[in-house]
Amino acid sequence: MSEHTAQISIRDGRWCLYVALMGAPGSLWPEHFFGRSVQVPTVAERSRALTALGFVSVDGAEWEWTEYSETPDDDTSPVRLLASIRVRPRAGGAS
Repeated sequence: MSEHTAQISIRDGRWCLYVALMGAPGSLWPEHFFGRSVQVPTVAERSRALTALGFVSVDGAEWEWTEYSETPDDDTSPVRLLASIRVRPRAGGAS
């Protein structure tokens, strides 16, 4: 069964979870926007969003967080957060 990477980050002022489908245009990647921007969606909320998109996390996979500067090589630039996890299509899923 194929594996993909799901990621979550702030987009347009809201947290957005999406599944990177390599070979497909980014505009066709499944995505889910959460309704708030202040709090990071919980693991349970992320899991429900993945399920709604037709995916589940790979056994043993955990969310890994990375921070990066909005403007590379500028240590005064706002920091952005990005998390990722390995996923696979769920049995009977939409993918």
